[in-house]
Amino acid sequence: MVYQIIIKAVRGIAILAMLVFGFSQVAVAGHKNGHSESYVPGIWIDPDGCEHWVMDDGVEGYMTPNVTPDGIPVCHRVEACLVESSDQLFAVDKSRINAANRKRLENFFRTAGASAYSIYGHTDSDASDEYNMGLSMRRATAVANIAKSVGAHVSAVRGFGERQPVASNATAYGKKRNRRVEVICIR
Repeated sequence: MVYQIIIKAVRGIAILAMLVFGFSQVAVAGHKNGHSESYVPGIWIDPDGCEHWVMDDGVEGYMTPNVTPDGIPVCHRVEACLVESSDQLFAVDKSRINAANRKRLENFFRTAGASAYSIYGHTDSDASDEYNMGLSMRRATAVANIAKSVGAHVSAVRGFGERQPVASNATAYGKKRNRRVEVICIR
């Protein structure tokens, strides 16, 4: 019982130290079944813009120091800051970005000024769901790799395939609108 209280107190101090000194500087030693463990904290930003701290033993919480009067965390502002037609970025059925579009995207990520980005790929309803999920993920990953190449922090990369259309897939115009890559800026 006393041992558990001490471990909880040490973890509490470690969390406070993480907030004060930065996450990469703190590791907490603990014992489970007579074995020593090292808890290395980390941070991640969810697609809604909320920062979380997490320790590898499953302890997790919000990093955001600002809360509403009822205790709900106030997270970063999140907005779609770039929606690119897949037809412009990629050849049909491909996930390679040409040099001109690569340069344009590099410039975007250098100047957008977000603290992190979530990148989502989408397709029309042609081909199977499984194929479209893979293609949309490969395309989102291609854009994410460009972001990372210029030092941008990418918090999420997801492929949604045909599952989140913005227009009807019954027309050529609708299909063209659905083939897109969305970049969400977390400010």
